[in-house]
Parts: sequence; structure tokens; C-alpha cells
Amino acid sequence: MIYEIKDKDLGGRIGKLTTKSGVIETPAFFPVINPLKQEDDISVSLLKDLGLNQLITNAYIIKDKLGSAVDDVHKLLGFNGVVMTDSGAYQLLRYGPKKISIDPVDIVKFQDSIGSDIGVIADVPTSDSASYEEALYSVKETLRRAAAVLDIISESKTLWVLPIQGGIYLDLVRLSAESGKDLQYFSMYAIGSPVLLMEKYNYVKVMEMIITAKKYLPIDKPLHLFGAGHPMIIPFIVALGIDTFDSASYILYARDDRYMTEYGTYKLKDLDYLPCECPICSKYEIKSLIEMPKNERTRHIALHNLYVIQREIKRVKVAIREGRLWEMLEERGRSHPSLRSVLKIFARKDVAKFIEELDPRIKGDVHGIFLYDETSIYRPEVIRHEEFIYNHISMLKVNDDVILIPAIKSEKPFRQSINYRGVLSRLNMERADVFIYLPFLTLIPLTLDYTYPYSHFEAPEDPGRGVLIILMIKLKKFIKKLVNMYRKVIVVKCNKYVWCSEKFIKRVLRHLPPNNVVVTDFCIDELF
Repeated sequence: MIYEIKDKDLGGRIGKLTTKSGVIETPAFFPVINPLKQEDDISVSLLKDLGLNQLITNAYIIKDKLGSAVDDVHKLLGFNGVVMTDSGAYQLLRYGPKKISIDPVDIVKFQDSIGSDIGVIADVPTSDSASYEEALYSVKETLRRAAAVLDIISESKTLWVLPIQGGIYLDLVRLSAESGKDLQYFSMYAIGSPVLLMEKYNYVKVMEMIITAKKYLPIDKPLHLFGAGHPMIIPFIVALGIDTFDSASYILYARDDRYMTEYGTYKLKDLDYLPCECPICSKYEIKSLIEMPKNERTRHIALHNLYVIQREIKRVKVAIREGRLWEMLEERGRSHPSLRSVLKIFARKDVAKFIEELDPRIKGDVHGIFLYDETSIYRPEVIRHEEFIYNHISMLKVNDDVILIPAIKSEKPFRQSINYRGVLSRLNMERADVFIYLPFLTLIPLTLDYTYPYSHFEAPEDPGRGVLIILMIKLKKFIKKLVNMYRKVIVVKCNKYVWCSEKFIKRVLRHLPPNNVVVTDFCIDELF
């Protein structure tokens, strides 16, 4: 087994990727190393000290500059970890075919000959400015090249990556993924050509490319993303199912004195303090960094940037283990305007359903869920709950009354509450199905309020107008279904909160048959 999944949350996976030089735990970042400048930038020994057991370098540069003088890429780099090699597609994207010439068969043979642990075929990248016809060519030509080297990679111990092309044209991304999954011997897939989109902070389009490809690729194989190296985007790409990713951003930013954080990037000269506790930021102050020689300062900032990337990956892994990756997305999505747009993608119904299908229904390490605003309504647990309630209502006995009682969150679990038992006693309804109603979860059967997550959630007392509108729509839908089943519905109101006040309930019940729905004169304000 090449890829073994150990834990999951949303589309995010903690897994073990086995290569001939060792095992990588995913999600994993591959720092880009220039094979000719590594000692001038950051030595591979420093990467090891940071806990990075994997890197990516450029097979095209090695072949072009050193050629047959190289027989082992690990020896060349002085690195005994996992080495991934790219075919030179990035140079092709940057400089064009007039300046860059790559033989698709020779570059695959070369990567195999120098002992690459993970290799990438010579794809034709789709530029973000490509016309539809150009993008279609990049898809077809990449697939043609992939088919042309199948006999080579079938005998290789290298794990081979098939890039998925199509760029901003999502129908072409789908074509590339659907056609690519039928090609044998590829161990991994990658989202091709997102680098320029990343540089322009067009994260939304990159997310759409990932979602489209992920829907049609084999679920049991790792998915790589080229050019993703800023910590602020890491939780989002992992949540969509990206297992590995690479970038040279850590060093490119450092050369421009740009300092990474999980929430954005700063120019070093604009900072008064270093908002980090990594070894670099703990040792130096702003003034001393600025006064360093250029090369030394670049190295220190690059190390800081790598620390931040690694720290964010660890936080993502903790969130996956605890089932809190959605909450991490909500937190990060409010830290930068471009990420707010990304978070909205996760709140699209089609994407939310896609994520729900990837998300495991049973998790070993269960924690209570946090519900913030209307975005939280699209998290998998809430989507599954709504489907469950709709089916649960369909199976209720005909003719029994239904009682809806508003939730007071301090009363969880509701069945144990003296106040709720008092409400039921005063209503004197022995043969009735009782539900708790509340924002976010809409209805909770009283008989199930001990189960996860009904007694294991936290939500604001004032959830906001968007959540209230959604609650109104869903309550109306459920009550209408009950009325159509010839059920009498008794709604208990309470003026403690807007969402269970008499005015709110009247709006919910508008246009429903008055004889089948009763709002009790008894108000549980008296009990609370």
C-alpha cells in the first residue's frame, strides 16, 4: 500500500505516503530547492532540523546544467530524505516553449535514472491567461505525453505524478481528471498550473479547480498542489483533499524582506515587533534583522517562513484529529479579505454536500462543535442532522401531537432539565413527540438529546440575522411536513430570545393552516 490514511476530517487526511527513501506523513509541504543554489539559500541540513524530511527540486535544471554527471539526486543535494523532482513545467510556464525545450520521454527517463522518489511527467501547463483552445491543447497534450511514458513508469520504483490541467476552465479540469484516472501506473495526481493564480491571490479559482478535480479522481491516491506555499491558504486546501504541496515562496518572500504569518504577509520594515515565537523571532529583534547583511537576513527570514508553514501544518493536523478543521476554516476565513471569499465557497450548497460526502461520519476523538454564524450551517454535522430530522419526521406515528419547545443552551441535556420537564407536565401531553427547536440545528428530538452533537455544541445567544432567516425557513418546512401528515403541532414560545418570540413564531406560521398549529398561551419565560 503506497498511501495509508490514518485520520480524516472534512476532506483533510492524515496519512502515510511510502516511497523508496522513506515515509512521509501528510499533509506535507515540499520546499522547493534550487539544485545549484541550495547552499546560498538554505542548506538541506537546516531543512532536516526543521523536521522536513522531503523536498522538491527541478530535474530540468539538473539535466540542463549537469547532465550525465549526476547519477543520484540524493547525493547531489546531500539529502537522504524523500526527493520529488519536477520536469520543468514551471520554467515552461514562465518562459514559454521558445526558450524552454523539454523532451517528455527523456525527462522521465532522467528522473528515473537519478533515483527520484517522486517524479512528475513533462506536462504542458495551462496558463491563467490561456484561451479555451490553448487550455484544451494543454489537457490533451499532457494526457498524450502521459500515455507515451506508461511503459517506462510501469517498471520504475519512482512514484509518478500526473498533473491535471485545464486551468480556469473547469470543464477541461474535469476532462483532464476523468481521462487521467484511467491511465495506469500513476501513484499520485497534482493540480497543475495554479502558481500564477496563487501569486495574484485568486484563491477562489484555485479552490474551484481542486474541487472539480477531486470529484473525479480516485479517492485512495494522494493529490498534490503545485505552488501552494503560504500558510494562510493551507487549512483550506487540506480541507478540500490536498495531501501534499510545494512552493519556493519561503525563500522568494525572504529575498524581498517579506515576513509570513498565518494571517498575511508583512514587509519587515513595516513591523515594530516580530509576532512569532520561532527560534529566529525569539533570538532577533527587528532592528538587528534589518541591519544584517542581505544574504544573512534573507536566510533568517526564510527560516522563519518555513517555521510558520510547518506550524500551520501541525495545527491543521491537530484540527483533523479533533474534528475541528471546519472551525479552523471559519477562524482563518475572517483573517483576510481574500480568505473570506474562500470561506464562502465552503458555504455553497454543492461544495458543502461534496465536503459532507468526504467527511467521516464516525470519529474516534470526538469534541463538541462550535457554531458561529450562517457559515456554520454548512458544516457536515449540521447537513447530516437536517437530513436525519427530515427522515425522522417521516417515520413518526400518525395522529400523535408534536410539541416544539425552544432551547435554552444552559439547560443541556434538555431531557434532564427540571424546567423542560415542567413545561411538558403543564402541557399535560402524554402522547406527543417532543422536539427542541433552536438556531443552527433547527429541531432536536428530545429522546436523542444525549447523543452527539446535541449536547456537545456551543452557539452564540444572538446568532445574527442570516441564521434567523434560515431557521425561519427550515422551521416552516418541517412544520408544514408535520401538518401534511395530519399532525397537530404545539409551539411553545418564549420572549427570552428573538428566535422563539411570539412575533418570530407568527412569521414562521404565516400561511400555514391555523387549525393544525397552536402557539401556546403558556410562555416558558416564567420558568427561566
